[in-house]
Amino acid sequence: MLRFAAALVFAAAMLTGASLSARAETLVLELKDGPVVIELRPDLAPKHVERLKTLANEGFYDGVVFHRVIDGFMAQTGDPTGTGMGGSKLPDLPAEFTDKAKFTRGTIGMARSADPNSANSQFFITFADAPWLDGQYTIVGEVTSGMDAVDKIKRGEPPTNPDKIISAKVQ
Repeated sequence: MLRFAAALVFAAAMLTGASLSARAETLVLELKDGPVVIELRPDLAPKHVERLKTLANEGFYDGVVFHRVIDGFMAQTGDPTGTGMGGSKLPDLPAEFTDKAKFTRGTIGMARSADPNSANSQFFITFADAPWLDGQYTIVGEVTSGMDAVDKIKRGEPPTNPDKIISAKVQ
């Protein structure tokens, strides 16, 4: 009987751990106009999702501006220098392109240079469908709520007095 009770406690602990792990696939960006909830997609891009989670947990994205915001296309962030040329101190990641998801409104993609294996910390949120990006950029997630806040991000390349990520938290 004691072994059975111990097994039940162990199973409950495992289930609780599994549910905590599942919840840890959500990234919440706090913007001036409200929270943006992003469902991360480790099934599509495990290395890139892990990078976003690592950097968010370190506070890397807190206070980082949206340095490139093109109306009808996307809002890009993740460069601590605010120039579009910076990144984290971690090494660049190899591309994780997929044909299992498409760039639609609210898709989160990893920004990169002309080298497909150069994504590091920068990412973008699409304002509209962008099929020309399919298979060319790594998809890491999708906005599940808060696109109204994304739509209010100041436009420009770079914007005057750019909006910023107040905080980025993994939940």
